[in-house]
Amino acid sequence: MKIHFLGTGGAFTLKNYHTNFLLEENSKYFLIDAGSDIRFSLRDMGKSYMDVDSLYVSHLHGDHVYGCEYLGFISYFTPNKDKIKLYGHGTVINRMWDECLKGSMGSLQMKVATLDTYFGVHHILANGNFVWEGLTCTPFQSIHVFDGFSLVPSFGLKVELPTKESIYYTTDTQSAPAQLMDMYKSVDFIIQDCETSPYKSGVHANYTDLAELPADIKAKMALTHFADNVIDDNGKITEEWANKAKADGFYGFIERKTVIDTDHLFMNTETIR
Repeated sequence: MKIHFLGTGGAFTLKNYHTNFLLEENSKYFLIDAGSDIRFSLRDMGKSYMDVDSLYVSHLHGDHVYGCEYLGFISYFTPNKDKIKLYGHGTVINRMWDECLKGSMGSLQMKVATLDTYFGVHHILANGNFVWEGLTCTPFQSIHVFDGFSLVPSFGLKVELPTKESIYYTTDTQSAPAQLMDMYKSVDFIIQDCETSPYKSGVHANYTDLAELPADIKAKMALTHFADNVIDDNGKITEEWANKAKADGFYGFIERKTVIDTDHLFMNTETIR
């Protein structure tokens, strides 16, 4: 399997693209989240909506879901383009249409549309999973933001390879080691939400908090969803931040357009454990 990082920036990035990426297996592509800049990040990676077989949506913030308008509309109006298969935890999918997409996508000429009009929808039940091209994918609750006293639905994704190695994408999450440590320990590689702003928002894991994690966890933790202060005007990780991540024991910050081949990544798992 290959992981194509379309973007690795936070919601407000101007130098990067949103943290969305493609899983490649058997010459098919599975898009993980679809932010509002997805058409540009796909293009700059040499891909397009035509390459996207399936899509997973972790939660309903714009940098993870608003690109679904583009993907749904352009697929609908492209002759012979199969619907993109849409996966997500049921609590996310059930709210996605009414709260995010219906206002712009609910009407077609002489037709009332639904989410199923544009996508092949798959609701994943609590503690359920799904299989895509031999990869077992399990949504895992993230602690991202509370709506008053209620936790807003947001689900990371654990991906298990046929070779038994596994990857965990946190999606957006607060620093919550007590809740996440069992998952951190159980997987071979972590794609981690990492806030690098000088202030702590409280709804993302801040770099300073992540730096306190055990060394074996940090060694397999790739940092994404960071602010523009980590990169230069060409989208490259600055020497300062690259050296800082290395000194603190992380796998490192991930630049957009990076491709990780898991065959090479897991060739010697001791290098990232």
